[in-house]
Amino acid sequence: MKAAVLRQVRTPLEIEDVQISKPGPHEVLIRTVAAGVCHSDLHFYEGSYPHPLPAVIGHESAGVVEQVGSEVRTVKPGDHVITCLSAFCGHCEHCLTGHMSLCVSSETRRDKSDEPRLAQAPGGMNQFLNLSSFAEQMLIHEHACVAIRKDMPLDRAALIGCSVTTGVGAVVQTSNVRAGETVAVIGCGGVGLAAINGAAIAGAGRIIALAMVPHKLELAKAFGATDVIDAGAGDPVKQVMDLTGGVHHSFEAIGLKATTEQAFRMLRRGGTCNVIGMIPVGTMIELHGADFLGEKRIQGSLMGSNRFPVDMPRLVDFYMNGKLKLDDLISRRIKLNQINEAFAELKTGALARSVIMFDA
Repeated sequence: MKAAVLRQVRTPLEIEDVQISKPGPHEVLIRTVAAGVCHSDLHFYEGSYPHPLPAVIGHESAGVVEQVGSEVRTVKPGDHVITCLSAFCGHCEHCLTGHMSLCVSSETRRDKSDEPRLAQAPGGMNQFLNLSSFAEQMLIHEHACVAIRKDMPLDRAALIGCSVTTGVGAVVQTSNVRAGETVAVIGCGGVGLAAINGAAIAGAGRIIALAMVPHKLELAKAFGATDVIDAGAGDPVKQVMDLTGGVHHSFEAIGLKATTEQAFRMLRRGGTCNVIGMIPVGTMIELHGADFLGEKRIQGSLMGSNRFPVDMPRLVDFYMNGKLKLDDLISRRIKLNQINEAFAELKTGALARSVIMFDA
């Protein structure tokens, strides 16, 4: 199969022939139809987060099941599926207490003594986050995908696999935003726009979007923002405080030290700051200790604290009934051999999402 391979950080991906194995007992072989180019991929591309190389990267995808292993009970050939990087075992403490996104069981991966899922002669090939979506096929654990209704367009469905689940889930599950509460979202990329949309679905009374790109602030309004702030025109914290006196919930969707600290400072007493963005490894965050006397909280959110086999079909229904805005998240549809262009555009911050279409 053809796949986009990262061999060295900060170097262009190469379209190469990669071998893919047959499904094991609990594995599923999927024909990739669409894969979003996510900012998280860029973090690994640039080396901000380490990963063994060479690797077929990509993790936000949807496709059609081609084959299943002998013990698979969750999907069948012909099913349309969304993949999810937070594969779960189903019986560890995290899974049994409803925190499936925190599962770290090795059972969802092949043992080192087993034949690898991906290979290339000469040398090996690493699978990325249990998925490797920038490829014509994916071989994954059955608990890394979920079947969805077949009338859902798969290019939009792919976005649910990461950015939408992460953004909406952070709002409705990690932070439990309630009707009438105030929300601020820093960053209006795919995840930030999804968080804004999630806040609108949750019934937030005021939703403030902060970004430095005018086009993205206009997008934020379409996704449900009641107020927009140009973060480059004055102190963003002061602007939020002037509007609200402090928000109940803030969401940092960029992954920077400065914006994380701003997100915490714009809270009211008793407010919660949620860090969704991937802050580079080794970065230290500075907060004022006195703020904790006001019961302000800061917490992380991993993939929107998802229970994706339940959440993703519901998000599909939200899209199909017009509540979830996915059409405007896709800036353009590209082919696999345009992946490096997509990364270059991602660095500029001008686009929401490029989606690779494998059937194009």
